[in-house]
This record gives sequence, C-alpha cells and structure tokens, in this order.
Amino acid sequence: MARKAVAQELSRERILDEARQLFIEHGYHALTMRSIAKAMGYSHGALYYHFKEKAELFYALVTDDFNMLLERQREMLSRTRLGDLAQLERLMLEFVRFGLENPNHYEIMFMIKDPELQRYSRTEQAQSLDLFATVVRAVVAKQPMSEKKMYSLPWSLFMSLHGFISYNIHYNQAYEDVKKLAESHVKYLCEGLRG
Repeated sequence: MARKAVAQELSRERILDEARQLFIEHGYHALTMRSIAKAMGYSHGALYYHFKEKAELFYALVTDDFNMLLERQREMLSRTRLGDLAQLERLMLEFVRFGLENPNHYEIMFMIKDPELQRYSRTEQAQSLDLFATVVRAVVAKQPMSEKKMYSLPWSLFMSLHGFISYNIHYNQAYEDVKKLAESHVKYLCEGLRG
C-alpha cells in the first residue's frame, strides 16, 4: 500500500518531463526503468505504476509531444483561411517557434537517429507532415503549373524549416533570439509562392 501512495505522488507528467531530458542526455538504450527512477529519486515500482516498460514510456513521450504540436497548429489554422499564403507563413513560423521553444520535445520527435526508436514516431510524424502538406498544397493549387510542385514542395519547405530549427537547437538559440531571422527565412521560402 505504501508503494502505491508513493506512485500516486509521482505524476505521469513529471515522469515524462524528466524522462525526456534523460533520453536526450543518455540515449534510449543506456537507460532502464530503474535508472530513470533512480535519477528521479523514486523506486522503479513507482514508474511501473504509470508505465509497463521503457518502450511504453518513450512512446508516451512521442505521442504527447506530437499532440501538443498538432493542437497548436490546428488551433492556429482554425483562425485562418485555407489556401491563404499568410496562413502558410503563420503555420511555418509556429512550427519554428514550437521547435525552438521546446527543443527537447523536437529532438525526440524529429531528430532521433536510432531506427528502432524512429518507428515510435512514424505515425505522428506523418500526421504532422500531412497537415503541413495540406496547407502548402492549398496555396500551390492556386498557381499555374501547380501539379509539378504539389508533392515535392511540402517536403522541401519542411526540410528547410527542419534545418533552421536543428541548427538553432544545436547552438542553443531560443525562438526570441532568432525571431527576426525566422520571419525572414519563412518570407524567403514563401516568396516563390506569391501569385
């Protein structure tokens, strides 16, 4: 009974926040449920109260992070008109802002190098990219000769944003530090889409 009381004090959110940092610092394979619990000052039983295994904990991180990103993007999109270039620019800036305001989340979502771990985020990455591609294609559809750009342009724009975010995460730049540069980068990327 005492163990359950301790487990209830340890919230799922606290585990996720601390485990995220540990996964980034040490890597997935170097950690065990015991080592995560020890770093947090709890018994491993307290973690098992919330998660059956390390893989479930990691997947919960990925899912929560993508849900947070998608919620922010959908909320922003609900206030704008689909097919509007300004909407695409706001979506791109929101993506950059999310990545730089949440670098640990972004690294787990988009920068994991381990093929075994990448499978945990494929579905969520696809949802995020699909939402982005839908907005890009709505803008491109208004242009002549749009068929050629429909499938390659969303990916090219995403990769450019990813490069910007990854570079700034690497050098510990916060969004506010590079806000003007981010705005210029997005404007430049969208320049060719102006009708």
